[in-house]
Amino acid sequence: MHTDVVIAGAGPAGLTLACELATAGVSTILLEREPQRPGFCRGFNLNARSLDAFDRRGIADRFIAEGLKVPSTFFGGLPAPLDIGNLGWDHPYTLGIAQTRVEEILEDRAAELGVDIRRGQGLTTFTQDEDGVTVDGGIRAKYLVGCDGSRSAVRKIAGIDFPGTPNTRYVMLGDVEADIAPGLHGGVFVIPRPGYLRVVVADPDFDRTEPITLEILNSTVDEALGRHVELANPRWLTRFGNATRQAARYRSGRVLLAGDAAHIHPPAGAQGVNLAIADAMNLGWKLAAAVQGWASPELLDTYHSERHAAGARVLLHTQAQALLGGDEVGPLRELFAELSELDGVGKYLAELATGVETRYEIGEFATHPWLGRMAPNIAVAIDGRPTSVAKLLHGGRGVLLDFGVVDHPPLDRIDVLRAEPLDEAPVGAMLIRPDGYVAWLVTGDGRAEPGPLAAALSRWFGLVPA
Repeated sequence: MHTDVVIAGAGPAGLTLACELATAGVSTILLEREPQRPGFCRGFNLNARSLDAFDRRGIADRFIAEGLKVPSTFFGGLPAPLDIGNLGWDHPYTLGIAQTRVEEILEDRAAELGVDIRRGQGLTTFTQDEDGVTVDGGIRAKYLVGCDGSRSAVRKIAGIDFPGTPNTRYVMLGDVEADIAPGLHGGVFVIPRPGYLRVVVADPDFDRTEPITLEILNSTVDEALGRHVELANPRWLTRFGNATRQAARYRSGRVLLAGDAAHIHPPAGAQGVNLAIADAMNLGWKLAAAVQGWASPELLDTYHSERHAAGARVLLHTQAQALLGGDEVGPLRELFAELSELDGVGKYLAELATGVETRYEIGEFATHPWLGRMAPNIAVAIDGRPTSVAKLLHGGRGVLLDFGVVDHPPLDRIDVLRAEPLDEAPVGAMLIRPDGYVAWLVTGDGRAEPGPLAAALSRWFGLVPA
Protein backbone atom coordinates (compact mmCIF):
# COMPACT_ATOMS: atom_id res chain seq x y z
CA MET A 1 0.00 0.00 0.00
CA HIS A 2 1.27 3.46 -0.93
CA THR A 3 0.53 6.80 0.71
CA ASP A 4 2.24 10.16 1.01
CA VAL A 5 2.69 10.24 4.79
CA VAL A 6 2.33 7.79 7.66
CA ILE A 7 1.77 9.27 11.11
CA ALA A 8 2.33 7.11 14.19
CA GLY A 9 0.17 8.23 17.11
CA ALA A 10 -3.33 9.71 17.24
CA GLY A 11 -2.81 12.20 20.04
CA PRO A 12 -3.09 15.97 19.62
CA ALA A 13 0.08 16.19 17.49
CA GLY A 14 -0.79 13.32 15.15
CA LEU A 15 -4.41 14.34 14.69
CA THR A 16 -3.61 18.02 14.09
CA LEU A 17 -0.91 17.06 11.61
CA ALA A 18 -3.26 14.69 9.80
CA CYS A 19 -5.80 17.50 9.43
CA GLU A 20 -3.16 19.88 8.11
CA LEU A 21 -1.87 17.39 5.55
CA ALA A 22 -5.39 16.50 4.39
CA THR A 23 -6.24 20.19 4.02
CA ALA A 24 -3.25 20.47 1.69
CA GLY A 25 -4.36 17.45 -0.34
CA VAL A 26 -1.73 15.02 0.99
CA SER A 27 -2.80 11.39 1.47
CA THR A 28 -2.16 10.21 5.01
CA ILE A 29 -2.47 7.02 7.06
CA LEU A 30 -2.71 7.58 10.81
CA LEU A 31 -1.72 4.57 12.96
CA GLU A 32 -2.74 4.35 16.62
CA ARG A 33 -1.82 1.29 18.66
CA GLU A 34 -4.65 1.76 21.20
CA PRO A 35 -8.05 0.58 19.98
CA GLN A 36 -9.79 3.34 21.94
CA ARG A 37 -8.97 6.36 24.06
CA PRO A 38 -8.20 5.88 27.76
CA GLY A 39 -10.88 6.41 30.36
CA PHE A 40 -8.85 9.17 32.01
CA CYS A 41 -7.76 12.60 30.83
CA ARG A 42 -4.15 13.79 31.00
CA GLY A 43 -4.54 17.41 29.94
CA PHE A 44 -7.37 19.86 30.40
CA ASN A 45 -6.36 23.07 28.72
CA LEU A 46 -6.11 24.78 25.33
CA ASN A 47 -4.18 28.01 25.49
CA ALA A 48 -4.70 31.20 23.52
CA ARG A 49 -2.19 30.33 20.81
CA SER A 50 -3.74 26.90 20.14
CA LEU A 51 -7.13 28.57 19.74
CA ASP A 52 -5.57 31.14 17.38
CA ALA A 53 -4.12 28.30 15.29
CA PHE A 54 -7.45 26.46 15.09
CA ASP A 55 -9.17 29.75 14.23
CA ARG A 56 -6.89 29.99 11.19
CA ARG A 57 -8.52 26.77 9.98
CA GLY A 58 -12.07 27.73 10.91
CA ILE A 59 -12.51 25.11 13.64
CA ALA A 60 -11.84 27.05 16.86
CA ASP A 61 -15.55 27.38 17.57
CA ARG A 62 -15.86 23.59 17.80
CA PHE A 63 -13.65 23.65 20.88
CA ILE A 64 -14.87 26.94 22.33
CA ALA A 65 -18.48 25.72 22.27
CA GLU A 66 -17.60 22.92 24.69
CA GLY A 67 -14.99 24.49 26.95
CA LEU A 68 -14.90 26.83 29.91
CA LYS A 69 -13.32 30.23 29.24
CA VAL A 70 -10.95 31.28 32.03
CA PRO A 71 -9.55 34.81 31.59
CA SER A 72 -6.41 34.01 33.56
CA THR A 73 -3.49 31.64 33.71
CA PHE A 74 -0.95 30.53 36.31
CA PHE A 75 2.82 30.63 36.26
CA GLY A 76 4.40 27.99 38.44
CA GLY A 77 3.65 28.29 42.12
CA LEU A 78 2.81 32.00 42.08
CA PRO A 79 -0.18 32.43 44.39
CA ALA A 80 -2.12 34.84 42.18
CA PRO A 81 -3.29 34.04 38.65
CA LEU A 82 -2.14 36.21 35.76
CA ASP A 83 -4.97 38.22 34.20
CA ILE A 84 -5.08 37.73 30.42
CA GLY A 85 -8.59 39.03 29.82
CA ASN A 86 -7.49 42.55 28.89
CA LEU A 87 -4.36 41.93 26.83
CA GLY A 88 -6.00 42.45 23.44
CA TRP A 89 -5.49 38.89 22.17
CA ASP A 90 -7.86 37.16 19.77
CA HIS A 91 -8.70 34.63 22.50
CA PRO A 92 -7.97 36.33 25.83
CA TYR A 93 -8.49 33.23 27.96
CA THR A 94 -7.46 29.66 28.49
CA LEU A 95 -10.07 27.08 27.56
CA GLY A 96 -10.87 24.34 30.03
CA ILE A 97 -11.55 21.30 27.86
CA ALA A 98 -10.53 17.67 28.31
CA GLN A 99 -7.70 16.39 26.14
CA THR A 100 -9.87 13.40 25.28
CA ARG A 101 -12.52 15.73 23.91
CA VAL A 102 -9.91 17.74 21.99
CA GLU A 103 -8.79 14.50 20.37
CA GLU A 104 -12.37 13.51 19.54
CA ILE A 105 -13.03 16.82 17.81
CA LEU A 106 -9.78 16.59 15.86
CA GLU A 107 -10.48 12.99 14.88
CA ASP A 108 -13.93 13.97 13.61
CA ARG A 109 -12.31 16.74 11.57
CA ALA A 110 -9.68 14.34 10.19
CA ALA A 111 -12.42 11.90 9.16
CA GLU A 112 -14.29 14.74 7.41
CA LEU A 113 -11.12 15.43 5.43
CA GLY A 114 -10.71 11.78 4.43
CA VAL A 115 -7.78 10.73 6.62
CA ASP A 116 -7.30 6.95 6.88
CA ILE A 117 -7.31 6.39 10.67
CA ARG A 118 -6.37 2.91 11.88
CA ARG A 119 -6.92 2.30 15.57
CA GLY A 120 -5.50 -0.83 17.13
CA GLN A 121 -2.63 -0.80 14.63
CA GLY A 122 0.64 0.48 16.00
CA LEU A 123 4.02 0.87 14.37
CA THR A 124 6.59 -1.79 15.26
CA THR A 125 9.36 -1.23 12.74
CA PHE A 126 10.31 0.70 9.61
CA THR A 127 13.16 1.23 7.19
CA GLN A 128 13.93 4.33 5.17
CA ASP A 129 15.86 5.00 1.99
CA GLU A 130 16.40 7.98 -0.30
CA ASP A 131 12.92 7.73 -1.80
CA GLY A 132 10.72 6.97 1.19
CA VAL A 133 9.88 4.84 4.21
CA THR A 134 8.51 1.30 4.46
CA VAL A 135 6.45 0.80 7.62
CA ASP A 136 6.01 -2.70 9.06
CA GLY A 137 6.83 -4.12 5.66
CA GLY A 138 3.42 -3.29 4.25
CA ILE A 139 2.98 0.47 3.87
CA ARG A 140 5.20 2.53 1.60
CA ALA A 141 5.21 6.29 2.23
CA LYS A 142 7.25 9.30 1.25
CA TYR A 143 7.59 10.41 4.88
CA LEU A 144 6.98 9.06 8.40
CA VAL A 145 6.18 11.26 11.38
CA GLY A 146 6.49 9.97 14.93
CA CYS A 147 3.80 11.47 17.15
CA ASP A 148 3.89 8.40 19.36
CA GLY A 149 4.68 9.86 22.75
CA SER A 150 7.63 10.12 25.10
CA ARG A 151 8.66 6.49 24.58
CA SER A 152 8.44 6.95 20.81
CA ALA A 153 9.23 3.82 18.81
CA VAL A 154 9.82 6.02 15.77
CA ARG A 155 12.47 8.07 17.58
CA LYS A 156 14.22 4.97 18.91
CA ILE A 157 14.27 3.10 15.59
CA ALA A 158 15.50 6.22 13.79
CA GLY A 159 18.38 6.42 16.28
CA ILE A 160 17.63 10.01 17.32
CA ASP A 161 19.20 10.93 20.66
CA PHE A 162 16.92 12.18 23.44
CA PRO A 163 19.24 14.06 25.79
CA GLY A 164 18.17 15.83 28.94
CA THR A 165 17.80 15.35 32.67
CA PRO A 166 16.15 12.41 34.48
CA ASN A 167 13.49 12.60 37.16
CA THR A 168 14.74 14.00 40.46
CA ARG A 169 11.33 14.66 42.01
CA TYR A 170 7.98 12.97 41.69
CA VAL A 171 4.44 14.16 42.12
CA MET A 172 1.25 12.18 42.74
CA LEU A 173 -1.92 12.99 40.85
CA GLY A 174 -5.39 11.79 41.66
CA ASP A 175 -8.73 12.53 40.00
CA VAL A 176 -11.00 12.09 43.00
CA GLU A 177 -13.95 13.44 44.92
CA ALA A 178 -13.15 15.42 48.07
CA ASP A 179 -14.47 18.17 50.32
CA ILE A 180 -11.74 20.73 49.68
CA ALA A 181 -11.81 24.02 47.80
CA PRO A 182 -9.88 24.41 44.54
CA GLY A 183 -6.60 26.28 44.81
CA LEU A 184 -3.15 25.94 46.33
CA HIS A 185 -3.22 24.60 49.90
CA GLY A 186 0.37 24.54 51.10
CA GLY A 187 1.88 21.65 49.16
CA VAL A 188 -1.44 20.45 47.70
CA PHE A 189 -2.77 21.85 44.42
CA VAL A 190 -6.48 21.23 43.87
CA ILE A 191 -7.85 21.80 40.35
CA PRO A 192 -11.59 21.73 39.60
CA ARG A 193 -12.78 19.28 36.98
CA PRO A 194 -16.33 18.43 35.83
CA GLY A 195 -17.76 16.32 38.65
CA TYR A 196 -14.45 15.75 40.45
CA LEU A 197 -11.20 17.34 41.60
CA ARG A 198 -7.64 16.82 40.40
CA VAL A 199 -5.39 16.65 43.46
CA VAL A 200 -1.64 17.09 42.99
CA VAL A 201 0.91 16.60 45.77
CA ALA A 202 4.64 15.92 46.04
CA ASP A 203 5.49 12.21 46.21
CA PRO A 204 7.58 11.30 49.27
CA ASP A 205 9.85 8.27 49.41
CA PHE A 206 7.33 5.58 48.65
CA ASP A 207 8.35 2.59 46.56
CA ARG A 208 7.87 4.01 43.09
CA THR A 209 7.86 0.59 41.53
CA GLU A 210 4.44 0.07 43.12
CA PRO A 211 1.28 1.68 41.74
CA ILE A 212 -0.37 4.46 43.69
CA THR A 213 -3.39 3.52 45.75
CA LEU A 214 -6.09 5.81 47.10
CA GLU A 215 -4.82 5.11 50.61
CA ILE A 216 -1.28 6.21 49.74
CA LEU A 217 -2.52 9.39 48.04
CA ASN A 218 -4.85 10.19 50.93
CA SER A 219 -2.15 9.79 53.58
CA THR A 220 0.25 11.95 51.54
CA VAL A 221 -2.33 14.70 51.15
CA ASP A 222 -3.18 14.57 54.86
CA GLU A 223 0.48 14.93 55.81
CA ALA A 224 0.97 17.87 53.45
CA LEU A 225 -2.15 19.63 54.75
CA GLY A 226 -1.64 18.79 58.42
CA ARG A 227 -5.22 17.58 58.63
CA HIS A 228 -7.43 14.85 57.23
CA VAL A 229 -9.39 15.26 54.00
CA GLU A 230 -11.35 12.25 52.82
CA LEU A 231 -10.60 11.34 49.18
CA ALA A 232 -13.06 9.03 47.44
CA ASN A 233 -14.12 7.49 44.13
CA PRO A 234 -10.80 7.69 42.26
CA ARG A 235 -11.02 7.97 38.48
CA TRP A 236 -7.29 8.03 37.79
CA LEU A 237 -4.24 7.72 40.03
CA THR A 238 -0.73 8.23 38.70
CA ARG A 239 2.63 9.82 39.37
CA PHE A 240 4.90 11.87 37.17
CA GLY A 241 8.36 13.31 37.46
CA ASN A 242 10.27 16.39 36.40
CA ALA A 243 12.36 14.80 33.65
CA THR A 244 13.18 17.16 30.81
CA ARG A 245 14.38 15.86 27.45
CA GLN A 246 14.45 17.09 23.87
CA ALA A 247 15.26 15.20 20.70
CA ALA A 248 18.61 16.19 19.27
CA ARG A 249 17.02 16.30 15.82
CA TYR A 250 13.38 16.69 14.84
CA ARG A 251 14.23 15.31 11.40
CA SER A 252 16.32 12.36 10.25
CA GLY A 253 16.02 12.01 6.49
CA ARG A 254 12.40 11.15 5.75
CA VAL A 255 11.50 10.63 9.41
CA LEU A 256 10.29 13.48 11.62
CA LEU A 257 9.14 13.86 15.22
CA ALA A 258 6.43 16.00 16.82
CA GLY A 259 4.75 16.33 20.21
CA ASP A 260 6.00 14.27 23.16
CA ALA A 261 8.11 12.15 20.81
CA ALA A 262 10.25 15.28 20.37
CA HIS A 263 10.22 16.67 23.91
CA ILE A 264 9.13 16.01 27.48
CA HIS A 265 9.02 18.49 30.33
CA PRO A 266 7.44 19.03 33.74
CA PRO A 267 3.66 19.45 33.42
CA ALA A 268 3.73 22.91 35.04
CA GLY A 269 1.60 25.28 33.03
CA ALA A 270 -0.24 22.53 31.10
CA GLN A 271 1.95 22.98 28.02
CA GLY A 272 2.01 19.45 26.56
CA VAL A 273 -1.10 19.46 24.36
CA ASN A 274 -0.47 23.01 23.19
CA LEU A 275 3.17 22.42 22.33
CA ALA A 276 2.16 19.36 20.30
CA ILE A 277 -0.43 21.36 18.35
CA ALA A 278 2.13 24.09 17.61
CA ASP A 279 4.59 21.48 16.31
CA ALA A 280 1.97 20.03 13.99
CA MET A 281 0.84 23.40 12.63
CA ASN A 282 4.43 24.33 11.82
CA LEU A 283 5.22 20.99 10.20
CA GLY A 284 2.02 20.34 8.23
CA TRP A 285 2.34 22.83 5.39
CA LYS A 286 6.09 22.32 5.06
CA LEU A 287 5.74 18.55 4.82
CA ALA A 288 2.94 18.98 2.28
CA ALA A 289 5.23 21.20 0.21
CA ALA A 290 7.96 18.54 0.31
CA VAL A 291 5.50 15.82 -0.73
CA GLN A 292 4.17 17.92 -3.59
CA GLY A 293 7.65 18.80 -4.79
CA TRP A 294 7.63 22.58 -4.59
CA ALA A 295 9.46 23.15 -1.32
CA SER A 296 12.75 25.01 -1.40
CA PRO A 297 15.71 22.79 -0.41
CA GLU A 298 15.83 24.14 3.14
CA LEU A 299 12.10 24.51 3.88
CA LEU A 300 11.58 21.20 5.67
CA ASP A 301 14.72 21.77 7.72
CA THR A 302 13.17 24.96 9.12
CA TYR A 303 10.75 22.71 10.99
CA HIS A 304 13.64 21.58 13.18
CA SER A 305 15.26 25.00 13.50
CA GLU A 306 12.02 26.76 14.41
CA ARG A 307 10.34 24.18 16.61
CA HIS A 308 13.47 22.95 18.39
CA ALA A 309 14.16 26.52 19.50
CA ALA A 310 10.52 27.04 20.52
CA GLY A 311 10.52 23.73 22.39
CA ALA A 312 13.70 24.67 24.24
CA ARG A 313 11.97 27.85 25.45
CA VAL A 314 9.05 25.83 26.79
CA LEU A 315 11.39 23.38 28.50
CA LEU A 316 13.16 26.33 30.12
CA HIS A 317 10.10 27.99 31.57
CA THR A 318 8.30 24.79 32.58
CA GLN A 319 11.38 23.81 34.58
CA ALA A 320 11.34 27.27 36.17
CA GLN A 321 7.64 26.90 36.98
CA ALA A 322 8.23 23.47 38.51
CA LEU A 323 10.98 24.88 40.71
CA LEU A 324 8.78 27.78 41.82
CA GLY A 325 6.28 25.23 43.12
CA GLY A 326 8.84 23.60 45.44
CA ASP A 327 8.74 23.95 49.21
CA GLU A 328 12.38 25.04 49.40
CA VAL A 329 12.01 28.20 47.27
CA GLY A 330 9.43 30.14 49.26
CA PRO A 331 11.45 33.42 49.25
CA LEU A 332 12.06 33.14 45.51
CA ARG A 333 8.36 32.51 44.88
CA GLU A 334 7.49 35.55 47.00
CA LEU A 335 9.92 37.70 45.03
CA PHE A 336 8.50 36.44 41.71
CA ALA A 337 5.02 37.30 42.96
CA GLU A 338 6.16 40.88 43.59
CA LEU A 339 7.86 41.09 40.20
CA SER A 340 4.74 39.84 38.43
CA GLU A 341 2.89 42.94 39.61
CA LEU A 342 5.32 45.32 37.88
CA ASP A 343 4.29 46.86 34.56
CA GLY A 344 4.83 44.43 31.72
CA VAL A 345 6.15 41.52 33.79
CA GLY A 346 2.78 39.82 34.27
CA LYS A 347 2.08 40.18 30.56
CA TYR A 348 5.47 38.67 29.71
CA LEU A 349 4.89 35.65 32.00
CA ALA A 350 1.38 35.22 30.58
CA GLU A 351 2.74 35.20 27.04
CA LEU A 352 5.28 32.55 28.03
CA ALA A 353 2.61 30.41 29.65
CA THR A 354 0.23 30.63 26.68
CA GLY A 355 2.61 30.38 23.72
CA VAL A 356 1.78 33.88 22.50
CA GLU A 357 5.43 34.97 22.74
CA THR A 358 6.59 32.42 20.13
CA ARG A 359 8.65 34.12 17.43
CA TYR A 360 10.50 32.37 14.63
CA GLU A 361 13.78 33.55 13.12
CA ILE A 362 12.75 34.95 9.74
CA GLY A 363 15.88 36.78 8.63
CA GLU A 364 18.80 38.88 9.72
CA PHE A 365 17.08 42.15 8.91
CA ALA A 366 13.70 41.33 10.42
CA THR A 367 13.16 44.23 12.83
CA HIS A 368 9.40 44.74 12.66
CA PRO A 369 7.69 43.19 15.73
CA TRP A 370 5.21 41.27 13.56
CA LEU A 371 7.87 39.36 11.63
CA GLY A 372 8.16 35.76 12.77
CA ARG A 373 5.02 36.06 14.88
CA MET A 374 1.46 35.00 14.17
CA ALA A 375 -0.18 37.68 12.04
CA PRO A 376 -2.68 39.79 13.99
CA ASN A 377 -6.26 38.99 13.08
CA ILE A 378 -6.96 42.40 11.61
CA ALA A 379 -10.26 43.17 9.88
CA VAL A 380 -10.04 43.86 6.14
CA ALA A 381 -12.28 44.06 3.09
CA ILE A 382 -11.60 42.07 -0.09
CA ASP A 383 -13.57 43.32 -3.12
CA GLY A 384 -15.76 45.26 -0.70
CA ARG A 385 -16.59 42.21 1.45
CA PRO A 386 -15.49 42.32 5.10
CA THR A 387 -13.36 39.48 6.37
CA SER A 388 -10.34 38.89 8.62
CA VAL A 389 -6.82 37.48 8.42
CA ALA A 390 -7.92 34.30 10.22
CA LYS A 391 -10.68 33.65 7.68
CA LEU A 392 -8.30 34.18 4.77
CA LEU A 393 -6.20 31.27 6.06
CA HIS A 394 -9.00 28.70 6.37
CA GLY A 395 -7.89 26.93 3.18
CA GLY A 396 -4.36 26.35 4.47
CA ARG A 397 -2.67 28.43 1.75
CA GLY A 398 -0.21 31.25 2.11
CA VAL A 399 -1.51 34.79 1.66
CA LEU A 400 0.12 37.92 0.24
CA LEU A 401 -2.05 40.65 1.69
CA ASP A 402 -1.53 43.95 -0.09
CA PHE A 403 -2.83 47.30 1.13
CA GLY A 404 -1.91 49.06 -2.09
CA VAL A 405 1.90 49.11 -2.12
CA VAL A 406 2.77 45.86 -3.96
CA ASP A 407 2.31 45.38 -7.69
CA HIS A 408 2.32 41.63 -8.11
CA PRO A 409 0.43 39.29 -10.46
CA PRO A 410 -1.41 36.18 -9.24
CA LEU A 411 0.81 33.33 -8.01
CA ASP A 412 0.46 29.60 -7.65
CA ARG A 413 0.38 28.22 -4.10
CA ILE A 414 -0.55 31.49 -2.42
CA ASP A 415 -3.46 33.90 -2.58
CA VAL A 416 -2.49 37.42 -3.70
CA LEU A 417 -5.18 39.70 -2.28
CA ARG A 418 -5.63 43.45 -2.60
CA ALA A 419 -7.26 44.52 0.65
CA GLU A 420 -8.77 47.60 2.24
CA PRO A 421 -8.16 47.84 5.99
CA LEU A 422 -11.33 48.36 8.01
CA ASP A 423 -9.18 49.99 10.65
CA GLU A 424 -5.87 51.77 10.22
CA ALA A 425 -3.33 49.43 8.57
CA PRO A 426 0.03 49.57 10.39
CA VAL A 427 1.80 47.87 7.47
CA GLY A 428 1.67 48.27 3.70
CA ALA A 429 1.65 44.55 2.87
CA MET A 430 2.52 41.22 4.47
CA LEU A 431 3.26 37.69 3.37
CA ILE A 432 1.61 35.20 5.71
CA ARG A 433 2.65 31.56 5.83
CA PRO A 434 -0.05 28.86 5.92
CA ASP A 435 0.53 28.42 9.67
CA GLY A 436 -0.38 32.08 10.17
CA TYR A 437 3.10 33.49 10.79
CA VAL A 438 4.38 36.63 9.05
CA ALA A 439 7.31 35.90 6.73
CA TRP A 440 7.70 39.30 5.03
CA LEU A 441 6.13 42.75 5.14
CA VAL A 442 6.32 46.33 4.06
CA THR A 443 6.56 48.63 7.06
CA GLY A 444 4.49 51.77 7.50
CA ASP A 445 7.36 53.86 6.16
CA GLY A 446 7.77 51.70 3.06
CA ARG A 447 10.69 49.40 3.96
CA ALA A 448 10.54 45.76 2.82
CA GLU A 449 11.68 43.40 5.61
CA PRO A 450 13.62 41.17 5.95
CA GLY A 451 14.54 41.74 2.27
CA PRO A 452 13.03 41.64 -1.21
CA LEU A 453 9.65 39.98 -1.68
CA ALA A 454 11.13 37.69 -4.35
CA ALA A 455 13.53 36.19 -1.80
CA ALA A 456 10.71 35.49 0.65
CA LEU A 457 8.53 33.91 -2.04
CA SER A 458 11.42 31.68 -3.08
CA ARG A 459 12.35 30.63 0.46
CA TRP A 460 8.89 29.87 1.78
CA PHE A 461 6.93 28.93 -1.34
CA GLY A 462 9.49 27.84 -3.91
CA LEU A 463 8.33 30.62 -6.22
CA VAL A 464 11.13 31.90 -8.46
CA PRO A 465 10.44 35.10 -10.44
CA ALA A 466 10.25 34.59 -14.22
